Amino acid sequence: MRKKYSKIFVASIGKYSFIYILLLVFSAAFSLPLIWMVSSSLHDLAGIFTVPFQWIPSPIQFENYPAVFDLIPFSDHLVNTVIITFFNVIFTLFSCSLAAFGFSRLKFKGRDKLFILCLATMMLPSQVTMIPIYVMFAKAGWVDSFLPLIIPSLFGSPFFIFLLRQFFKSIPFELDEAATIDGAGKFRIFWSIILPNSKQALATVLILSFIGSWNDFLNPLIYLNSPEKATLTLGLNLMKNQIMGTGVTQWHLLMAGSFLVMIPNIILFFVAQKQFIKGMAMTGMKG
Repeated sequence: MRKKYSKIFVASIGKYSFIYILLLVFSAAFSLPLIWMVSSSLHDLAGIFTVPFQWIPSPIQFENYPAVFDLIPFSDHLVNTVIITFFNVIFTLFSCSLAAFGFSRLKFKGRDKLFILCLATMMLPSQVTMIPIYVMFAKAGWVDSFLPLIIPSLFGSPFFIFLLRQFFKSIPFELDEAATIDGAGKFRIFWSIILPNSKQALATVLILSFIGSWNDFLNPLIYLNSPEKATLTLGLNLMKNQIMGTGVTQWHLLMAGSFLVMIPNIILFFVAQKQFIKGMAMTGMKG
């Protein structure tokens, strides 16, 4: 009996050791570009192009990070990005959760067909609607303002609506019935029962919408013309043209600026990673 259990124990150790080693290898492979970017941000310009590449700079150029603020108006770009991202996240959470509540908890004629139509919009490439949407915003006089980057989030995202709907359907309907007996209306059920029990799914939507808005480059490039209204992604793009008398792009400063832009994404993910993983795992429980 002892030999049997010892064989099982040894086999399980070998199995899980292989899995963990494989995960470590893939993690190192995916982390390599980030490590290279951080290392490059601490080099001087010549050090980036040395062969073989020196992963630990000597000397370490910490002054590259303050130099980013001298090269571009980083603080102004940061404020613009925070404003756009904040309203995008709030409006996305509100609109998508309301739509998902209607599709998952309310019964009305044509609900399923309307939901299928909502999902069908995900199959439409953004490039197809890019010009018509720009013409619409241009006629409204919204070009070169934050409105085209914020207002669309009030109308929800099909993917986030689908994700939240799947999670809402996993919440027992008996809670709705009990609340209705106590005199609660639909919005009270939504606010006091559904949302408090959907923290994982809401955290998932928050993280994904934050990353999408924070890192968005194409939409600000299309709608923002004034340099003082530029976002961080546009600021990084402008850094490629800042040659500072050397005749070449300051790649080490560009890497430093890119890492500074990435920091909020990294912090948010590590703070909310447990909720994010649970939300992604539980949204497919019920169809």
